[in-house]
Amino acid sequence: MNVFAATGRGTLAVVREVGRIAQFAARGAVGWAAGPFYWRAFLNALMRIGFNSLPVIGLTAIFTGAALALNIYEGGARFNAETFLPQILGVSIVRELGPVLAALMVSGRSASAMAAELGAMRVSDQIDAMSTLAVDPFKYLVSPRMLAATIALPVLVLVADIIGVYGGYLVAVHALDFSGTVFIRNLWEFLTNDDIVSGLIKAAVFGFLLSAMGCYYGYNSRGGAQGVGAATRSAVVGSAVLILAANYLLTSLFIRV
Repeated sequence: MNVFAATGRGTLAVVREVGRIAQFAARGAVGWAAGPFYWRAFLNALMRIGFNSLPVIGLTAIFTGAALALNIYEGGARFNAETFLPQILGVSIVRELGPVLAALMVSGRSASAMAAELGAMRVSDQIDAMSTLAVDPFKYLVSPRMLAATIALPVLVLVADIIGVYGGYLVAVHALDFSGTVFIRNLWEFLTNDDIVSGLIKAAVFGFLLSAMGCYYGYNSRGGAQGVGAATRSAVVGSAVLILAANYLLTSLFIRV
């Protein structure tokens, strides 16, 4: 009976936590629309999440595209299908690797930063002080970050797609003796608007999820410096799991369509 009781308590705890996160995310999604809207906080978050993430996104994309080109060529050569490298590379990066890897990198960089910033403000009572000054801390701290991440991720993924394909192009042309013109033509003829749009939709969802997790754990952190560290860790792990789970759900939805 103790085993069943422990299982029940654990299940209820998970359900309660999921409900709290969902409620927090829903409040953050609509908080900016009810006003007032803090433009400076939004633009600062957009700069930190979007522009400042470009170097790590670019490096991740170009090396991923280069390594993927080598693997596709080596695997395709076993079936005399190495000429399909441009098509497979383009679809893999645009539909899957670009959105997922970019979101994971931004999660490690920005979701952790959100959790650390809000957690430090929570344990030092700065959030409570904002409430006493008639400033809604949720609208000032949470909603701008969530909106900025939802807007910035599709742009970052679009950049990652271009750089990733370019990395594969460099390897294919300079190491595998592909014709650059043929590579670009095959890629251009094979990719469709649905491939690109599905990747950008995924990116927006991933941006919303990682910002919600970062803000949630930071906003609700307790216990001083140790609590801030735990919130940061939980934000990164939780956002990564949600990104991978949402990627599967969205992929299954797009394939059915």
